[in-house]
Amino acid sequence: MESIHINDIEAAINFWRLKNPSTDGVMLPAQLRALGEVYALMVFHHEDEVAVRGFPSKALQAWQEWYDSTPDTPCIAICSTSQGDPVCKGCGRSFDEVQRWTEMSPFAKRATWRRITLAGDAWRFNRYAERASRDS
Repeated sequence: MESIHINDIEAAINFWRLKNPSTDGVMLPAQLRALGEVYALMVFHHEDEVAVRGFPSKALQAWQEWYDSTPDTPCIAICSTSQGDPVCKGCGRSFDEVQRWTEMSPFAKRATWRRITLAGDAWRFNRYAERASRDS
């Protein structure tokens, strides 16, 4: 089941807060209202992920626009899976994730990004962090 993590909802909310701030400090733009409703329900129900299936269409559209503004791939052009490693030392993705990246849904890609960011042991997060931030 594909899902969206609450951290991505928060990031999308912050993206829209910067892109389309409230003009009067009270009324929220449509994208923020849609994402805010989902976020509030997740907090109320103590959930850290929400299923994509049944996700409100306006909130999903706002999330997708945020997603389109993020780096597509964690690749830093140092791929050790091509040398036979099961997990890339450069980006932290598995061989299968590297091979199927272009076929993966945005939700699967964000789940991979979350996993490798939490692990934080790929070169992208330490040895070549400066290079990764410049390319992202």
